[in-house]
Amino acid sequence: MKKQFNRMKQLANQTVGRAEKTEVLTDDLLQIERRLETVRVVSHNTHKRMVACLQGQVGTDAEKRHKKLPLTALSQTMQDGGGQLGEESLIGKMMEVCGEAESRLAMELTQHEVHIEKEVLDPLNQLAEVEIPNILKHRKQLAKLVLDYDSAKARWLQATKSIISGTNTQALTAKADSLKEEVDEALNKVELCKDQLAADLYSFFSREGDHACCYVTLLEAQADYHRKSLSVLESVLPTIRAQQDSWTEKPAFGTALDEHLKRSGREIALPIEACVMMLLETGMKEEGLFRIAAGASKLKKLKAALDCSTSQLEEFYSDPHAVAGALKSYLRELPEPLMTFQLYDEWIMASNMSDPDKRLQHLWMTCDKLPKNHKANFRYLVKFLAKLVLESEVNKMTPSNIAIVLGPNLLWAKTEGSLAEMAAATSVHVVTIIEPIIQHADWFFPDDVEFNVSGMFAMPTPPANNTNHVTMPESDSGSGATERKRPGSTGGPEADNTRRDRYPSHHRALSRQDSRSTVVSALYVVAEESIVVQQTVLQGPPKTKVSTSVTVNCPLSSKSVCPKTFSDF
Repeated sequence: MKKQFNRMKQLANQTVGRAEKTEVLTDDLLQIERRLETVRVVSHNTHKRMVACLQGQVGTDAEKRHKKLPLTALSQTMQDGGGQLGEESLIGKMMEVCGEAESRLAMELTQHEVHIEKEVLDPLNQLAEVEIPNILKHRKQLAKLVLDYDSAKARWLQATKSIISGTNTQALTAKADSLKEEVDEALNKVELCKDQLAADLYSFFSREGDHACCYVTLLEAQADYHRKSLSVLESVLPTIRAQQDSWTEKPAFGTALDEHLKRSGREIALPIEACVMMLLETGMKEEGLFRIAAGASKLKKLKAALDCSTSQLEEFYSDPHAVAGALKSYLRELPEPLMTFQLYDEWIMASNMSDPDKRLQHLWMTCDKLPKNHKANFRYLVKFLAKLVLESEVNKMTPSNIAIVLGPNLLWAKTEGSLAEMAAATSVHVVTIIEPIIQHADWFFPDDVEFNVSGMFAMPTPPANNTNHVTMPESDSGSGATERKRPGSTGGPEADNTRRDRYPSHHRALSRQDSRSTVVSALYVVAEESIVVQQTVLQGPPKTKVSTSVTVNCPLSSKSVCPKTFSDF
Protein backbone atom coordinates (compact mmCIF):
# COMPACT_ATOMS: atom_id res chain seq x y z
CA MET A 1 0.00 0.00 0.00
CA LYS A 2 2.85 2.32 0.88
CA LYS A 3 4.58 1.45 -2.41
CA GLN A 4 1.43 2.31 -4.35
CA PHE A 5 1.18 5.62 -2.46
CA ASN A 6 4.76 6.46 -3.31
CA ARG A 7 4.10 5.71 -7.01
CA MET A 8 1.09 8.01 -7.10
CA LYS A 9 3.01 10.77 -5.34
CA GLN A 10 5.93 10.45 -7.71
CA LEU A 11 3.65 10.42 -10.76
CA ALA A 12 1.95 13.58 -9.53
CA ASN A 13 5.25 15.32 -8.98
CA GLN A 14 6.43 14.32 -12.47
CA THR A 15 3.20 15.53 -13.96
CA VAL A 16 3.45 19.01 -12.48
CA GLY A 17 7.16 19.14 -13.19
CA ARG A 18 8.42 19.02 -9.65
CA ALA A 19 10.26 15.74 -10.20
CA GLU A 20 12.35 14.33 -13.01
CA LYS A 21 11.21 11.33 -15.06
CA THR A 22 13.74 8.65 -15.84
CA GLU A 23 13.77 7.47 -19.50
CA VAL A 24 14.95 3.89 -19.78
CA LEU A 25 14.04 3.13 -23.46
CA THR A 26 16.06 4.26 -26.43
CA ASP A 27 14.51 6.12 -29.38
CA ASP A 28 14.46 2.93 -31.48
CA LEU A 29 12.58 1.05 -28.82
CA LEU A 30 10.13 3.91 -28.38
CA GLN A 31 9.44 3.94 -32.15
CA ILE A 32 8.85 0.17 -32.15
CA GLU A 33 6.57 0.57 -29.16
CA ARG A 34 4.42 3.15 -30.96
CA ARG A 35 4.13 0.91 -34.04
CA LEU A 36 3.24 -2.01 -31.82
CA GLU A 37 0.04 -0.38 -30.60
CA THR A 38 -0.99 0.56 -34.15
CA VAL A 39 -0.42 -2.98 -35.36
CA ARG A 40 -2.57 -4.30 -32.55
CA VAL A 41 -5.47 -1.98 -33.45
CA VAL A 42 -5.43 -2.65 -37.20
CA SER A 43 -5.02 -6.39 -36.70
CA HIS A 44 -8.00 -6.44 -34.38
CA ASN A 45 -10.18 -4.49 -36.84
CA THR A 46 -9.11 -6.66 -39.78
CA HIS A 47 -9.88 -9.84 -37.89
CA LYS A 48 -13.31 -8.50 -36.98
CA ARG A 49 -14.18 -7.62 -40.61
CA MET A 50 -12.87 -10.89 -41.99
CA VAL A 51 -15.02 -12.85 -39.56
CA ALA A 52 -18.02 -10.85 -40.82
CA CYS A 53 -17.18 -11.89 -44.40
CA LEU A 54 -17.38 -15.57 -43.61
CA GLN A 55 -20.67 -17.28 -44.42
CA GLY A 56 -20.10 -20.17 -42.03
CA GLN A 57 -19.95 -20.09 -38.27
CA VAL A 58 -16.43 -19.57 -36.91
CA GLY A 59 -15.11 -22.36 -34.74
CA THR A 60 -17.35 -25.15 -36.04
CA ASP A 61 -16.14 -28.19 -37.95
CA ALA A 62 -16.35 -28.45 -41.73
CA GLU A 63 -19.46 -30.64 -41.86
CA LYS A 64 -21.58 -28.39 -39.67
CA ARG A 65 -20.28 -25.31 -41.44
CA HIS A 66 -21.22 -26.79 -44.85
CA LYS A 67 -24.77 -27.58 -43.78
CA LYS A 68 -25.40 -24.01 -42.63
CA LEU A 69 -24.04 -22.28 -45.73
CA PRO A 70 -26.60 -20.31 -47.84
CA LEU A 71 -25.17 -21.98 -50.96
CA THR A 72 -26.02 -25.38 -49.52
CA ALA A 73 -29.61 -24.30 -48.93
CA LEU A 74 -29.78 -22.89 -52.47
CA SER A 75 -28.40 -26.14 -53.90
CA GLN A 76 -30.96 -28.22 -52.05
CA THR A 77 -33.81 -25.96 -53.20
CA MET A 78 -32.70 -26.16 -56.84
CA GLN A 79 -32.36 -29.92 -56.79
CA ASP A 80 -35.79 -30.29 -55.18
CA GLY A 81 -37.28 -27.98 -57.80
CA GLY A 82 -35.63 -29.90 -60.63
CA GLY A 83 -37.01 -33.14 -59.26
CA GLN A 84 -40.52 -31.69 -59.13
CA LEU A 85 -40.38 -30.39 -62.71
CA GLY A 86 -38.83 -33.57 -64.09
CA GLU A 87 -36.59 -34.32 -67.06
CA GLU A 88 -39.21 -33.27 -69.62
CA SER A 89 -38.89 -29.64 -68.52
CA LEU A 90 -35.90 -27.57 -69.60
CA ILE A 91 -36.17 -25.53 -66.41
CA GLY A 92 -36.13 -28.77 -64.43
CA LYS A 93 -32.96 -29.93 -66.20
CA MET A 94 -31.30 -26.56 -65.67
CA MET A 95 -32.19 -26.48 -61.97
CA GLU A 96 -30.83 -29.99 -61.46
CA VAL A 97 -27.49 -29.13 -63.08
CA CYS A 98 -27.27 -25.78 -61.30
CA GLY A 99 -28.13 -27.42 -57.98
CA GLU A 100 -25.24 -29.85 -58.35
CA ALA A 101 -22.91 -27.01 -59.29
CA GLU A 102 -23.99 -24.93 -56.29
CA SER A 103 -23.40 -27.93 -54.01
CA ARG A 104 -19.84 -28.26 -55.30
CA LEU A 105 -19.32 -24.53 -54.88
CA ALA A 106 -20.59 -24.77 -51.31
CA MET A 107 -18.06 -27.51 -50.60
CA GLU A 108 -15.26 -25.40 -52.06
CA LEU A 109 -16.41 -22.45 -49.95
CA THR A 110 -16.42 -24.57 -46.80
CA GLN A 111 -12.86 -25.74 -47.40
CA HIS A 112 -11.81 -22.19 -48.21
CA GLU A 113 -13.27 -20.74 -45.01
CA VAL A 114 -11.75 -23.48 -42.86
CA HIS A 115 -8.36 -22.74 -44.45
CA ILE A 116 -8.80 -18.99 -43.94
CA GLU A 117 -9.74 -19.48 -40.31
CA LYS A 118 -6.71 -21.65 -39.64
CA GLU A 119 -4.06 -19.81 -41.65
CA VAL A 120 -5.20 -16.18 -41.41
CA LEU A 121 -7.76 -15.51 -38.71
CA ASP A 122 -6.07 -17.47 -35.94
CA PRO A 123 -2.62 -15.84 -36.48
CA LEU A 124 -4.20 -12.38 -36.62
CA ASN A 125 -6.14 -13.03 -33.45
CA GLN A 126 -3.02 -14.40 -31.75
CA LEU A 127 -1.09 -11.29 -32.74
CA ALA A 128 -3.75 -8.77 -31.72
CA GLU A 129 -5.01 -10.46 -28.58
CA VAL A 130 -2.00 -12.36 -27.15
CA GLU A 131 1.45 -11.40 -28.44
CA ILE A 132 1.15 -7.64 -28.54
CA PRO A 133 -0.85 -7.41 -25.28
CA ASN A 134 1.91 -9.43 -23.55
CA ILE A 135 4.53 -6.99 -24.78
CA LEU A 136 2.39 -4.04 -23.70
CA LYS A 137 1.97 -5.71 -20.31
CA HIS A 138 5.74 -5.75 -19.89
CA ARG A 139 5.80 -2.08 -20.88
CA LYS A 140 3.32 -1.21 -18.15
CA GLN A 141 5.32 -3.22 -15.63
CA LEU A 142 8.44 -1.32 -16.61
CA ALA A 143 6.63 1.97 -16.13
CA LYS A 144 5.68 0.95 -12.57
CA LEU A 145 9.22 -0.12 -11.76
CA VAL A 146 10.56 3.17 -13.08
CA LEU A 147 8.15 5.02 -10.80
CA ASP A 148 9.35 2.93 -7.85
CA TYR A 149 12.94 3.72 -8.76
CA ASP A 150 12.26 7.44 -9.16
CA SER A 151 10.34 7.52 -5.86
CA ALA A 152 13.08 5.70 -3.95
CA LYS A 153 15.73 7.91 -5.50
CA ALA A 154 13.83 11.06 -4.57
CA ARG A 155 13.43 9.93 -0.97
CA TRP A 156 17.11 8.95 -0.77
CA LEU A 157 18.17 12.36 -2.04
CA GLN A 158 15.89 14.02 0.50
CA ALA A 159 17.40 11.93 3.32
CA THR A 160 20.90 12.86 2.19
CA LYS A 161 20.06 16.56 2.39
CA SER A 162 18.58 16.06 5.86
CA ILE A 163 21.90 14.60 7.13
CA ILE A 164 23.73 17.78 6.20
CA SER A 165 21.28 20.13 7.87
CA GLY A 166 20.02 17.83 10.69
CA THR A 167 21.18 17.21 14.24
CA ASN A 168 20.52 13.47 14.63
CA THR A 169 23.13 12.48 12.14
CA GLN A 170 23.44 8.83 13.03
CA ALA A 171 19.72 8.08 12.62
CA LEU A 172 19.54 10.04 9.39
CA THR A 173 22.57 8.24 8.04
CA ALA A 174 21.03 4.85 8.79
CA LYS A 175 17.85 5.92 7.02
CA ALA A 176 19.78 7.17 4.03
CA ASP A 177 21.66 3.89 3.78
CA SER A 178 18.38 1.97 3.87
CA LEU A 179 16.95 4.15 1.10
CA LYS A 180 20.14 3.68 -0.89
CA GLU A 181 19.63 -0.08 -0.81
CA GLU A 182 16.02 0.42 -1.93
CA VAL A 183 17.18 2.58 -4.83
CA ASP A 184 19.71 -0.02 -5.91
CA GLU A 185 17.11 -2.78 -5.73
CA ALA A 186 14.58 -0.73 -7.72
CA LEU A 187 17.19 0.07 -10.34
CA ASN A 188 18.06 -3.58 -10.66
CA LYS A 189 14.40 -4.46 -11.27
CA VAL A 190 14.11 -1.68 -13.85
CA GLU A 191 17.10 -2.99 -15.74
CA LEU A 192 15.77 -6.54 -15.75
CA CYS A 193 12.33 -5.47 -16.98
CA LYS A 194 13.82 -3.10 -19.52
CA ASP A 195 15.97 -5.88 -20.96
CA GLN A 196 12.96 -8.17 -21.21
CA LEU A 197 10.86 -5.49 -22.91
CA ALA A 198 13.64 -4.59 -25.32
CA ALA A 199 14.01 -8.25 -26.25
CA ASP A 200 10.26 -8.50 -26.91
CA LEU A 201 10.20 -5.32 -28.98
CA TYR A 202 13.18 -6.34 -31.09
CA SER A 203 11.71 -9.80 -31.54
CA PHE A 204 8.43 -8.34 -32.76
CA PHE A 205 10.22 -6.02 -35.15
CA SER A 206 12.25 -8.89 -36.57
CA ARG A 207 9.13 -11.04 -37.03
CA GLU A 208 7.00 -8.36 -38.69
CA GLY A 209 7.54 -10.06 -42.05
CA ASP A 210 6.13 -13.29 -40.64
CA HIS A 211 3.05 -11.46 -39.42
CA ALA A 212 2.63 -9.81 -42.82
CA CYS A 213 2.53 -13.25 -44.46
CA CYS A 214 -1.03 -13.59 -43.19
CA TYR A 215 -2.19 -11.18 -45.88
CA VAL A 216 -0.28 -13.04 -48.57
CA THR A 217 -1.87 -16.26 -47.38
CA LEU A 218 -5.29 -14.59 -47.54
CA LEU A 219 -4.91 -13.60 -51.18
CA GLU A 220 -3.42 -16.95 -52.16
CA ALA A 221 -6.29 -18.76 -50.47
CA GLN A 222 -8.84 -16.55 -52.21
CA ALA A 223 -7.14 -17.07 -55.57
CA ASP A 224 -7.10 -20.82 -55.07
CA TYR A 225 -10.75 -20.80 -54.03
CA HIS A 226 -11.80 -18.78 -57.06
CA ARG A 227 -9.75 -21.00 -59.38
CA LYS A 228 -11.45 -24.09 -58.03
CA SER A 229 -14.86 -22.40 -58.21
CA LEU A 230 -14.16 -21.35 -61.79
CA SER A 231 -13.15 -24.91 -62.62
CA VAL A 232 -16.47 -26.14 -61.24
CA LEU A 233 -18.40 -23.62 -63.31
CA GLU A 234 -16.42 -24.32 -66.48
CA SER A 235 -17.07 -28.03 -66.12
CA VAL A 236 -20.81 -27.40 -65.81
CA LEU A 237 -21.31 -24.66 -68.39
CA PRO A 238 -20.79 -26.87 -71.51
CA THR A 239 -23.41 -29.30 -70.22
CA ILE A 240 -25.97 -26.66 -69.44
CA ARG A 241 -25.32 -24.81 -72.70
CA ALA A 242 -25.69 -28.04 -74.66
CA GLN A 243 -29.04 -28.64 -73.00
CA GLN A 244 -30.07 -25.09 -73.81
CA ASP A 245 -28.99 -25.35 -77.44
CA SER A 246 -30.57 -28.77 -77.92
CA TRP A 247 -33.91 -27.58 -76.61
CA THR A 248 -35.99 -27.04 -79.73
CA GLU A 249 -38.95 -25.33 -78.12
CA LYS A 250 -37.78 -21.77 -78.58
CA PRO A 251 -39.65 -18.86 -80.13
CA ALA A 252 -39.55 -18.84 -83.92
CA PHE A 253 -40.70 -15.25 -84.33
CA GLY A 254 -37.80 -12.83 -84.17
CA THR A 255 -35.22 -15.63 -84.42
CA ALA A 256 -32.75 -15.78 -87.32
CA LEU A 257 -33.85 -18.24 -90.00
CA ASP A 258 -30.65 -20.31 -89.91
CA GLU A 259 -30.78 -20.59 -86.12
CA HIS A 260 -34.42 -21.68 -86.15
CA LEU A 261 -33.83 -24.29 -88.85
CA LYS A 262 -30.72 -25.66 -87.14
CA ARG A 263 -32.42 -25.87 -83.77
CA SER A 264 -35.60 -27.50 -85.08
CA GLY A 265 -33.92 -29.70 -87.71
CA ARG A 266 -36.30 -28.42 -90.38
CA GLU A 267 -35.89 -27.44 -94.02
CA ILE A 268 -38.75 -24.95 -94.03
CA ALA A 269 -39.44 -22.64 -91.09
CA LEU A 270 -42.35 -23.88 -89.00
CA PRO A 271 -44.40 -20.65 -89.22
CA ILE A 272 -44.06 -20.62 -93.01
CA GLU A 273 -44.99 -24.27 -93.49
CA ALA A 274 -47.81 -24.22 -90.93
CA CYS A 275 -49.38 -21.06 -92.35
CA VAL A 276 -49.07 -22.28 -95.94
CA MET A 277 -50.64 -25.64 -95.11
CA MET A 278 -53.55 -23.98 -93.32
CA LEU A 279 -54.08 -21.53 -96.17
CA LEU A 280 -53.96 -24.32 -98.76
CA GLU A 281 -56.85 -25.95 -96.98
CA THR A 282 -59.10 -23.02 -96.15
CA GLY A 283 -57.71 -19.78 -97.54
CA MET A 284 -57.06 -20.13 -101.25
CA LYS A 285 -60.41 -18.61 -102.22
CA GLU A 286 -60.55 -16.06 -99.41
CA GLU A 287 -60.96 -12.60 -100.90
CA GLY A 288 -58.31 -10.09 -99.86
CA LEU A 289 -55.94 -12.64 -98.33
CA PHE A 290 -52.81 -10.92 -96.92
CA ARG A 291 -54.60 -7.58 -97.38
CA ILE A 292 -57.41 -7.73 -94.83
CA ALA A 293 -56.13 -7.44 -91.26
CA ALA A 294 -56.98 -10.14 -88.75
CA GLY A 295 -58.17 -9.71 -85.18
CA ALA A 296 -55.30 -8.73 -82.92
CA SER A 297 -56.11 -11.24 -80.18
CA LYS A 298 -56.46 -14.14 -82.62
CA LEU A 299 -53.22 -13.19 -84.37
CA LYS A 300 -51.37 -12.93 -81.06
CA LYS A 301 -52.67 -16.34 -80.00
CA LEU A 302 -51.62 -17.96 -83.29
CA LYS A 303 -48.13 -16.47 -83.08
CA ALA A 304 -47.76 -17.74 -79.53
CA ALA A 305 -48.94 -21.20 -80.60
CA LEU A 306 -46.39 -21.29 -83.43
CA ASP A 307 -43.68 -20.05 -81.08
CA CYS A 308 -44.16 -23.05 -78.81
CA SER A 309 -44.32 -25.45 -81.80
CA THR A 310 -47.74 -26.77 -80.92
CA SER A 311 -49.52 -28.97 -83.44
CA GLN A 312 -52.98 -28.03 -82.11
CA LEU A 313 -53.83 -25.45 -84.76
CA GLU A 314 -57.30 -26.66 -85.78
CA GLU A 315 -59.07 -23.61 -84.38
CA PHE A 316 -57.13 -21.29 -86.70
CA TYR A 317 -58.16 -23.03 -89.92
CA SER A 318 -61.42 -21.08 -89.84
CA ASP A 319 -59.64 -17.71 -89.84
CA PRO A 320 -57.36 -17.55 -92.90
CA HIS A 321 -56.78 -13.83 -92.41
CA ALA A 322 -55.21 -14.52 -89.01
CA VAL A 323 -53.03 -17.20 -90.62
CA ALA A 324 -51.97 -14.84 -93.40
CA GLY A 325 -51.27 -12.13 -90.82
CA ALA A 326 -49.08 -14.53 -88.81
CA LEU A 327 -47.10 -15.40 -91.95
CA LYS A 328 -46.56 -11.73 -92.78
CA SER A 329 -45.58 -11.03 -89.17
CA TYR A 330 -43.04 -13.86 -89.14
CA LEU A 331 -41.42 -12.62 -92.34
CA ARG A 332 -41.31 -9.06 -91.05
CA GLU A 333 -39.87 -10.00 -87.65
CA LEU A 334 -36.92 -11.92 -89.10
CA PRO A 335 -33.67 -10.20 -88.07
CA GLU A 336 -32.66 -10.41 -91.72
CA PRO A 337 -35.23 -10.42 -94.52
CA LEU A 338 -35.84 -13.63 -96.42
CA MET A 339 -34.25 -12.07 -99.51
CA THR A 340 -31.24 -10.96 -97.35
CA PHE A 341 -29.55 -7.63 -96.73
CA GLN A 342 -26.47 -8.79 -98.63
CA LEU A 343 -28.34 -9.00 -101.94
CA TYR A 344 -30.48 -5.90 -101.40
CA ASP A 345 -28.51 -3.72 -103.82
CA GLU A 346 -28.55 -6.43 -106.50
CA TRP A 347 -32.32 -6.86 -106.17
CA ILE A 348 -32.82 -3.11 -106.52
CA MET A 349 -30.43 -2.91 -109.47
CA ALA A 350 -32.32 -5.70 -111.24
CA SER A 351 -35.66 -3.98 -110.62
CA ASN A 352 -34.37 -0.74 -112.16
CA MET A 353 -33.67 -2.36 -115.52
CA SER A 354 -36.07 -1.15 -118.15
CA ASP A 355 -35.66 -4.12 -120.47
CA PRO A 356 -38.00 -6.93 -119.29
CA ASP A 357 -35.72 -9.70 -120.55
CA LYS A 358 -32.64 -8.35 -118.78
CA ARG A 359 -34.68 -7.71 -115.65
CA LEU A 360 -35.79 -11.35 -115.54
CA GLN A 361 -32.25 -12.55 -116.20
CA HIS A 362 -30.81 -10.46 -113.34
CA LEU A 363 -33.62 -11.39 -110.98
CA TRP A 364 -32.91 -15.06 -111.64
CA MET A 365 -29.17 -14.63 -111.11
CA THR A 366 -29.74 -12.72 -107.87
CA CYS A 367 -32.22 -15.33 -106.70
CA ASP A 368 -29.64 -18.03 -107.39
CA LYS A 369 -27.19 -16.24 -105.05
CA LEU A 370 -29.47 -16.57 -102.03
CA PRO A 371 -28.06 -18.64 -99.15
CA LYS A 372 -29.26 -22.23 -99.12
CA ASN A 373 -31.81 -21.91 -96.32
CA HIS A 374 -33.11 -18.57 -97.52
CA LYS A 375 -33.45 -19.84 -101.06
CA ALA A 376 -35.32 -23.00 -100.00
CA ASN A 377 -37.82 -21.03 -97.92
CA PHE A 378 -38.19 -18.32 -100.57
CA ARG A 379 -38.82 -20.98 -103.24
CA TYR A 380 -41.41 -22.66 -101.00
CA LEU A 381 -43.19 -19.36 -100.42
CA VAL A 382 -43.11 -18.27 -104.07
CA LYS A 383 -44.55 -21.60 -105.20
CA PHE A 384 -47.40 -21.16 -102.75
CA LEU A 385 -48.05 -17.60 -103.90
CA ALA A 386 -48.09 -18.77 -107.51
CA LYS A 387 -50.68 -21.35 -106.50
CA LEU A 388 -52.66 -18.61 -104.77
CA VAL A 389 -52.63 -16.54 -107.97
CA LEU A 390 -54.45 -19.36 -109.80
CA GLU A 391 -57.49 -18.46 -107.68
CA SER A 392 -57.13 -14.71 -108.25
CA GLU A 393 -60.51 -14.42 -109.97
CA VAL A 394 -62.03 -15.37 -106.62
CA ASN A 395 -59.57 -14.07 -104.03
CA LYS A 396 -58.62 -10.93 -106.03
CA MET A 397 -54.97 -11.52 -105.18
CA THR A 398 -53.11 -11.02 -108.45
CA PRO A 399 -49.30 -11.11 -108.59
CA SER A 400 -49.30 -7.33 -108.39
CA ASN A 401 -51.58 -7.25 -105.35
CA ILE A 402 -49.54 -9.93 -103.58
CA ALA A 403 -46.32 -8.07 -104.33
CA ILE A 404 -47.79 -4.87 -102.89
CA VAL A 405 -48.97 -6.36 -99.59
CA LEU A 406 -46.31 -9.04 -99.04
CA GLY A 407 -43.24 -7.64 -100.78
CA PRO A 408 -42.15 -5.21 -98.02
CA ASN A 409 -42.06 -8.18 -95.63
CA LEU A 410 -39.63 -10.06 -97.89
CA LEU A 411 -37.06 -7.36 -98.59
CA TRP A 412 -36.13 -4.12 -96.86
CA ALA A 413 -33.06 -1.95 -96.49
CA LYS A 414 -30.63 -2.34 -93.62
CA THR A 415 -30.33 1.42 -93.19
CA GLU A 416 -31.60 3.03 -90.02
CA GLY A 417 -35.02 4.64 -90.04
CA SER A 418 -38.59 4.10 -89.08
CA LEU A 419 -40.58 1.20 -90.46
CA ALA A 420 -42.75 3.57 -92.47
CA GLU A 421 -39.74 5.29 -94.03
CA MET A 422 -38.09 2.02 -95.03
CA ALA A 423 -41.33 0.64 -96.42
CA ALA A 424 -41.94 3.77 -98.48
CA ALA A 425 -38.42 3.72 -99.89
CA THR A 426 -38.53 0.05 -100.78
CA SER A 427 -42.13 -0.72 -101.72
CA VAL A 428 -41.93 0.49 -105.33
CA HIS A 429 -38.83 -1.56 -106.06
CA VAL A 430 -40.11 -4.60 -104.19
CA VAL A 431 -43.29 -4.75 -106.27
CA THR A 432 -41.26 -4.82 -109.49
CA ILE A 433 -39.14 -7.60 -107.98
CA ILE A 434 -41.78 -9.85 -106.42
CA GLU A 435 -44.45 -9.56 -109.12
CA PRO A 436 -42.46 -11.13 -111.99
CA ILE A 437 -41.04 -13.80 -109.67
CA ILE A 438 -44.59 -14.88 -108.75
CA GLN A 439 -45.72 -14.65 -112.38
CA HIS A 440 -42.86 -16.84 -113.51
CA ALA A 441 -42.59 -19.09 -110.46
CA ASP A 442 -42.04 -22.24 -112.55
CA TRP A 443 -39.34 -20.49 -114.53
CA PHE A 444 -37.43 -19.33 -111.44
CA PHE A 445 -38.02 -22.60 -109.58
CA PRO A 446 -38.74 -25.36 -112.13
CA ASP A 447 -39.05 -28.28 -109.71
CA ASP A 448 -42.32 -29.22 -108.09
CA VAL A 449 -42.81 -28.39 -104.41
CA GLU A 450 -44.17 -30.74 -101.79
CA PHE A 451 -45.78 -28.29 -99.41
CA ASN A 452 -46.15 -30.80 -96.56
CA VAL A 453 -42.38 -30.99 -96.13
CA SER A 454 -42.33 -32.13 -92.52
CA GLY A 455 -45.30 -34.48 -92.83
CA MET A 456 -46.89 -32.83 -89.80
CA PHE A 457 -49.91 -31.58 -91.67
CA ALA A 458 -52.67 -33.31 -93.60
CA MET A 459 -52.99 -32.08 -97.16
CA PRO A 460 -56.42 -30.95 -98.31
CA THR A 461 -58.12 -33.16 -100.87
CA PRO A 462 -57.30 -31.53 -104.22
CA PRO A 463 -59.71 -31.21 -107.17
CA ALA A 464 -59.32 -33.67 -110.00
CA ASN A 465 -57.29 -31.23 -112.08
CA ASN A 466 -55.15 -29.92 -109.23
CA THR A 467 -52.18 -31.15 -107.19
CA ASN A 468 -50.32 -29.84 -104.20
CA HIS A 469 -47.60 -28.41 -106.37
CA VAL A 470 -47.62 -25.56 -108.82
CA THR A 471 -47.81 -26.51 -112.52
CA MET A 472 -48.42 -23.77 -115.04
CA PRO A 473 -50.99 -24.68 -117.72
CA GLU A 474 -49.84 -25.94 -121.11
CA SER A 475 -50.03 -23.60 -124.06
CA ASP A 476 -53.06 -24.20 -126.23
CA SER A 477 -51.84 -22.14 -129.17
CA GLY A 478 -50.76 -25.24 -130.98
CA SER A 479 -47.09 -24.36 -131.13
CA GLY A 480 -44.59 -26.69 -129.45
CA ALA A 481 -42.43 -25.83 -126.46
CA THR A 482 -39.03 -24.34 -127.20
CA GLU A 483 -35.88 -25.36 -125.32
CA ARG A 484 -33.77 -22.48 -124.02
CA LYS A 485 -30.90 -21.82 -121.64
CA ARG A 486 -31.42 -20.88 -118.01
CA PRO A 487 -30.69 -17.15 -117.58
CA GLY A 488 -27.02 -16.53 -116.94
CA SER A 489 -25.94 -19.90 -118.41
CA THR A 490 -23.06 -20.08 -120.87
CA GLY A 491 -23.57 -23.71 -121.83
CA GLY A 492 -25.03 -24.97 -125.07
CA PRO A 493 -28.44 -26.47 -125.68
CA GLU A 494 -27.18 -29.84 -124.44
CA ALA A 495 -25.86 -28.49 -121.11
CA ASP A 496 -27.02 -30.03 -117.87
CA ASN A 497 -28.76 -26.88 -116.74
CA THR A 498 -31.02 -26.64 -119.80
CA ARG A 499 -34.67 -27.44 -119.42
CA ARG A 500 -37.98 -27.07 -121.15
CA ASP A 501 -39.95 -23.98 -120.14
CA ARG A 502 -43.53 -23.35 -120.95
CA TYR A 503 -45.54 -20.28 -120.21
CA PRO A 504 -49.32 -20.20 -120.17
CA SER A 505 -50.88 -19.08 -123.37
CA HIS A 506 -54.47 -19.44 -122.20
CA HIS A 507 -56.52 -16.30 -122.26
CA ARG A 508 -57.32 -14.43 -119.04
CA ALA A 509 -59.29 -11.26 -119.52
CA LEU A 510 -58.36 -8.17 -117.54
CA SER A 511 -61.00 -6.91 -115.16
CA ARG A 512 -61.88 -3.77 -117.05
CA GLN A 513 -65.53 -3.29 -117.87
CA ASP A 514 -67.33 -0.57 -119.79
CA SER A 515 -70.50 -0.50 -121.86
CA ARG A 516 -68.50 0.16 -124.99
CA SER A 517 -64.90 -0.64 -124.05
CA THR A 518 -62.42 -3.05 -125.47
CA VAL A 519 -60.97 -5.77 -123.21
CA VAL A 520 -57.61 -7.21 -124.26
CA SER A 521 -55.64 -10.01 -122.58
CA ALA A 522 -51.87 -10.17 -123.12
CA LEU A 523 -49.71 -13.21 -122.39
CA TYR A 524 -46.06 -14.12 -121.74
CA VAL A 525 -44.95 -16.68 -124.32
CA VAL A 526 -41.72 -18.25 -125.46
CA ALA A 527 -39.95 -16.52 -128.33
CA GLU A 528 -40.88 -17.60 -131.86
CA GLU A 529 -44.36 -18.57 -130.66
CA SER A 530 -47.26 -16.42 -131.64
CA ILE A 531 -48.80 -14.08 -129.10
CA VAL A 532 -52.52 -14.66 -129.10
CA VAL A 533 -54.55 -11.63 -128.19
CA GLN A 534 -58.23 -11.97 -127.54
CA GLN A 535 -60.22 -8.86 -128.20
CA THR A 536 -63.75 -8.75 -126.92
CA VAL A 537 -65.77 -5.84 -128.16
CA LEU A 538 -68.93 -5.08 -126.30
CA GLN A 539 -71.47 -3.60 -128.67
CA GLY A 540 -75.14 -2.99 -128.63
CA PRO A 541 -77.26 -4.20 -125.76
CA PRO A 542 -75.69 -5.82 -122.72
CA LYS A 543 -74.61 -9.45 -123.02
CA THR A 544 -74.06 -8.96 -126.77
CA LYS A 545 -70.41 -9.32 -127.75
CA VAL A 546 -68.24 -10.10 -130.76
CA SER A 547 -64.90 -11.87 -130.25
CA THR A 548 -61.94 -11.58 -132.59
CA SER A 549 -58.39 -12.88 -132.34
CA VAL A 550 -55.21 -11.14 -133.43
CA THR A 551 -51.92 -12.99 -133.89
CA VAL A 552 -48.67 -11.06 -133.51
CA ASN A 553 -45.29 -12.62 -134.26
CA CYS A 554 -42.57 -12.05 -131.68
CA PRO A 555 -39.31 -10.84 -133.24
CA LEU A 556 -37.06 -11.75 -130.30
CA SER A 557 -34.27 -14.27 -130.44
CA SER A 558 -35.05 -17.93 -129.80
CA LYS A 559 -32.93 -17.76 -126.64
CA SER A 560 -34.96 -15.02 -124.96
CA VAL A 561 -38.20 -14.61 -123.13
CA CYS A 562 -40.67 -12.26 -124.72
CA PRO A 563 -42.81 -10.70 -122.02
CA LYS A 564 -45.13 -8.21 -123.65
CA THR A 565 -47.86 -6.05 -122.25
CA PHE A 566 -50.51 -4.84 -124.58
CA SER A 567 -52.64 -1.81 -124.03
CA ASP A 568 -56.04 -1.22 -125.48
CA PHE A 569 -56.18 -1.14 -129.22
